[in-house]
Amino acid sequence: MKKKLGLAFACLWLAAPLVLAQAAMPESPAPVKPAETSGLAQAKAAQDSAPLSLLDSELFYELLVGEITAQEGEPAAGFALMLDAARKTGDAQLYQRATDIALQARSGDAALQAALAWKQQLPASREANRYVLQILIALNRIADTLEPLKTEIRMASDTERVAVLTAAPRAYARASDRKLAASVVESALADYLADPATASAAWTTAGRMRLAADDREGALEAARRGQAADPRAEGPAVVALELMDPKRPEAEVLVNNYLNDRESTSKALPEIRMAYARVLLDAQRYAEATAQLKIVTRDKPDYPEGWLVLGSLQLQDNQPALSQASLERYIALAQQTPQTERNPGLAQAYLSLSQLAEKRKDYAAAENWLNKIENSSELAQAQTRRASILASQGKLEEGRRLIRQLPERTPEEARLKLNAEVGLLREFKQYRQAHDLLAQALAKAPEDTDLLYEQSMVAEKLGSLDEMERLLRQIILLKPDYHHAYNALGYSLADRNVRLPEARELIRKAIEHAPADPFIKDSLGWVEFRMGNKLEAAQIFEAAYKAKPDAEIAAHFGEVLLSLGQRDRALAIWKEGLLLNADNETLLETLKRLNVKP
Repeated sequence: MKKKLGLAFACLWLAAPLVLAQAAMPESPAPVKPAETSGLAQAKAAQDSAPLSLLDSELFYELLVGEITAQEGEPAAGFALMLDAARKTGDAQLYQRATDIALQARSGDAALQAALAWKQQLPASREANRYVLQILIALNRIADTLEPLKTEIRMASDTERVAVLTAAPRAYARASDRKLAASVVESALADYLADPATASAAWTTAGRMRLAADDREGALEAARRGQAADPRAEGPAVVALELMDPKRPEAEVLVNNYLNDRESTSKALPEIRMAYARVLLDAQRYAEATAQLKIVTRDKPDYPEGWLVLGSLQLQDNQPALSQASLERYIALAQQTPQTERNPGLAQAYLSLSQLAEKRKDYAAAENWLNKIENSSELAQAQTRRASILASQGKLEEGRRLIRQLPERTPEEARLKLNAEVGLLREFKQYRQAHDLLAQALAKAPEDTDLLYEQSMVAEKLGSLDEMERLLRQIILLKPDYHHAYNALGYSLADRNVRLPEARELIRKAIEHAPADPFIKDSLGWVEFRMGNKLEAAQIFEAAYKAKPDAEIAAHFGEVLLSLGQRDRALAIWKEGLLLNADNETLLETLKRLNVKP
């Protein structure tokens, strides 16, 4: 009984707009005092002008029964009663309630029926039109959404129209026919693509719709037009970021146009520059990514993420002091924001600082940083770092046990544990044990290309070059676009100075899949040097070392320079390499073989 009383009150709430006028006017006016006589005429006029209530006893009963039946598990009956009441009264809230009942019952056709009736009864209602539009999209009747979408844009005020335009791609995100959706949306935008007030936003929306439809060239053209309409607008640059590809350099031009525009440089969103830096990192264009991150931290010194990514990159580049400062700056900023304990970036910073402390052999500080990690999802990384700290102190087996104690509830967790243990063994040059561990894993997944690649690298360290080549060729057969396999095999042949034409072809194949990778360029430079093409090799190394200053690239670059008679420059490059990584095996072997002390 209590439940039904609650439903009755809900029904009364729905009916409230219909009874407000009646509730405001008593049937028998109270006696009027002489002092109040002057206001009598005004009160009488207000009563005469008030709208009459449409809620008679029959309609009230219909509303009550409709609400109760809908809530008691008979949505079809409740929907019919509520829609009938809405049609009798023309009340927008009752139309909305009828539509919502149908939506809650997952009856899309009934919801559309109610929304269309609502829109027909109240053609100026923007809310009714929105319901029609959203339901048509949900029903995947994309072709029918053209007019409702045009109406939604037209009804928007001048101040909110840009927001309505940019929201369209999200609304159509689940459309099954992306090309049709793009066509419909673009047709609805026709009047706004040339309007200076909306052109940039409209072309951005067209670009995002074309991108979703896999029309990348069309998306690029839309981004270009959007930027031409407003060079300072963020939207076209965001679309261009998603289109960046070595085969489509025009997209990066648009990104740089936005970032370098004199009027927008100081106002450029740091998120866009950060996104650009991440794209550069993914393309292994490290020097350019670092340059962008330095701009972010210079222009927006209170933007935490810039310091985090810059610090991580400096750690990778073996710049411990700079990395420490950047990461500590990030932590100070991140802790000023609420709910920092849920910030995954803090865990990443603590892990990186722990790694820096471990490199300094300050194991107590390394452990202290790890103890600051509160997010349980980062447990695996924290334990892996603890394992490395133990191994650095001669306690490798204890470190391995720490990794093995990690939970293994999913295949992903099992793979993380395996990678962590193999990585630990490789870091401390326990190649035979790493080989045996990978062999056990490959027995269960013999076609896992990532495991095969790891095993090939371990086999090389063990001097099993035939096994390494067999594994790499197996990877190429299983996954022809696995560029690391082409590069590793080509470099191995070049380094041994055997089958050089084949080595060059393998490395060129790798470059087709990853044209900006400086380490693959390093391999190409090395094979060209082995084939006697010293000048060409020097040019290749010049570009590779500029893109990624690295000790191994420095080793090769210096040897080529030395062979060209440029001893002083070779020594300078080798000195830089030692500063980058004094323990790099390739660099140390090169210096020993050439009897050089830079």
